[in-house]
This record gives sequence, C-alpha cells and structure tokens, in this order.
Amino acid sequence: MTLLSLATLRQLVCAAGAVLAIMGAAQAATVTITCGSTGRELALCREGTESWSARTGHSVKLVTMPGSDTLTLTQQLLAAGAADIDVFQIDIAWTGILARHLQALGPAAADRTAQHFPAMVQSATVGGQLLGMPWFGDAGVLYYRKDLLQRYGLAVPRTWAELRQAAQTIQAGERRRGADKFWGFVWQGRAYEGLTCNALEWVASQGGGGVVDEGGRITINNPAAAKALREAAGWVGTITPKGVLNYTEEEARGVFQSGNAAFMRNWPYAWSLVNDPGSSVRHLVGVAALPAGAGGRSTATLAGSLLVVNKYSRHSDLAIDLVLHLTSAAEQKRRAIQGSYSPTLPGLYGDPEVLATAPYLATLRDTLLSAVARPSTATGAKYNRVSIEFSNAVHSVLTGESDADERLQVLDNKLRRLRRGGQW
Repeated sequence: MTLLSLATLRQLVCAAGAVLAIMGAAQAATVTITCGSTGRELALCREGTESWSARTGHSVKLVTMPGSDTLTLTQQLLAAGAADIDVFQIDIAWTGILARHLQALGPAAADRTAQHFPAMVQSATVGGQLLGMPWFGDAGVLYYRKDLLQRYGLAVPRTWAELRQAAQTIQAGERRRGADKFWGFVWQGRAYEGLTCNALEWVASQGGGGVVDEGGRITINNPAAAKALREAAGWVGTITPKGVLNYTEEEARGVFQSGNAAFMRNWPYAWSLVNDPGSSVRHLVGVAALPAGAGGRSTATLAGSLLVVNKYSRHSDLAIDLVLHLTSAAEQKRRAIQGSYSPTLPGLYGDPEVLATAPYLATLRDTLLSAVARPSTATGAKYNRVSIEFSNAVHSVLTGESDADERLQVLDNKLRRLRRGGQW
C-alpha cells in the first residue's frame, strides 16, 4: 500500500469536493468530522451535523475518507499530531490501535454508556478510559430468499448443516430451471478484515472460541476451529462460487441482489439496498440470525462504528458535544429509519417507527447482545497484524493450499512471535 504524505492528507481535508462546508456563522469555530462514504451516508451525516449547528451556532465540515485506506490515513494524521480533523468515524476494532491519539470523552459521555450495548461500550474503552461513543452497530446476519424457500418447501436454516442442504437443494433446482449462474450461498472470502469476521463466526459457532481471548492468550489452534475451517472450505465450488475467494461485502451483495444466490452472509447495511426499487430481489428477502454450529450456538461478529475525538483537536469541548449529539437516541432513530443503520441503543429495537422500515432489527437486537468481539482490545496496536495473519491463514485453507490443522499451528507460532514476552 502506498502511504501518502501529511501534506497530501491535508489536501484531502481541504480540497474542493472532498470537504463540504455545512452551516454556521463565518466567525464561529469549525469542527471537522470524517464521514464514512459518499451518497446516502454523506447525506445522513450532513443532516445530523446541520441540526447540531442550528442548536450551537458552530459550523461543521464533513470529510469523506477513501474506504480502503481509511485506517492508514487516520493513523498518519494522528501520528503527526495533526489537528485537521476533530472527530473521526472509526471501526470498533481500531480503538486499541489508535488509543494513544484519542481524547477521553469525560463524565458527560460516560453517563450515557448504560444506554448502549455493553459490548460496544467495551470496544470503545481502553485502559479504563472511554475513548469513543457507539454510532451504529453491526453484526453478521443471514439474508435469504423467501420465495425460494417457499418454492422448495424449506424452512430458514438454523444450523450450518441445514444451510448447506438447503443451498444445495435450491441451487440444483434453480439450475434445472435454466439459471446456470445460480449459487446457494455467498459471503466474504477475500483475505481481509471481512474474512476475519466471517471466520470468527464459523469458529465460535462450532465451539472453537476466538483467535485471542480477553486475557490476551492465543486460543485459535484447536480441533473445533480446524473443523469449522474445513467445513467452510467444503462450500467453495459446491454451494459457493470459487470467485468468493475474492469477494468483499459488495461482490457478495451484487450476486445476491441480482437474483443469483439463495443465501448471503452480510451486514445489516445491505437491507435497504436489496430492497431498492431497482433490485431484482426487492420484497423477496428475509433476514435471520446466522446458523448455529455443532454446539448449538449462533454467533455473529460484532462490528459497527464509533465516533472519537482527536487528542490534538483545538476544539475538543465542541467535538465531544458534537459526538454526543450524533450518537443520541434521536439521531440514531433517524439514521435507522432513513438509512437502515442499526442503533447501538437496545431501547430503539422495539420502536414501532424503526421496525416499520427495518423489521429485521427485531432479530438483530439479540444478535448484538450475544455477538463475539474481535480481539482488538486485547491485542491493542498489534490487532491489525493479528487480523491479517488470521485472514491469510483462513484463506489458505479455503483455497486448499493448506491443511486446517497444520495452518492453525503455523498461525499459532506467528502470533506467539507477535506476542513477545507474553505482552501484546
């Protein structure tokens, strides 16, 4: 990956088209916030900051960050002590990586933590300090074609074994009907963070635990984890296209949304997209918890975003106030209704207006309460290395390049070298 200079990063912040001035008097202090993407997400960010500006009289600038390089760019800006951006949107797995550059949010934020899912608050806390506020939650879910389950007389699969059987049945039937590009199940198989999330779900649901436990001990090298990876490898080329080994979320969604898959593992964001007016599967899709493994446990990887404040911000009090506004119940309800973003407040999962536009949230609440966290807090600044090593190991098993038991032993050795002297 090519690293950009700080000057280039600052040009990113200031260039016309990359930065959108929102509201406020010319003399008012300006707070800058990163926004995850363009399009709907940018519009939702804008509406949220406009309501804060109307209340406070301060202006806001939004900055869109390139998705693939967001962590790298954020690390570069913060490592240089740059104050160009006051509020960053970060993945919940990045808190430990960025902790030393983040501002503790103080008592006002801490007083609100009881309203949020505990696992998300935990992901925002390092060394006893609250460094971020949960903005939206995420957990892996199973999308399925309601019409196809009905056509073949099948129920929503509750276990991985049932999923494989249902996928085989529907795939064979649809191909007999002339859909030669139809597949049973699509997911995220490229060697990247998305595969880390998928593989954690497989391993945990089969009783294999995680990669690293909360105490920092390496736990991934065990028979249940190896069994889970072998089972997933068996999907490739049978119920899953071999191309899945290069799929991210969007490639999987593209196949499913075009009507060429019966099941899809993805995040809740895809709900509004698969129901867009132009979608081939509009109104034909259901959402359920991911299947359970041999131990009877359905497990989803916890994901989502936090809003954090730059330790070097010149407007830290304003930035914290903006964070509290954007993560409030009213804002999260608006984002859930308008953009299908999953709230981090359990209380909103029973709200009739929210459920009217995003009925799958009734299922997602329990999923988020029991979701498995990635070992980002335990491994701190080394989490990115840990995730890369894990996803690469999983990918080599999926491709058939490596045996699961042998590859997990190699992974264990690599992680032990990363954890020098028993410390991450």
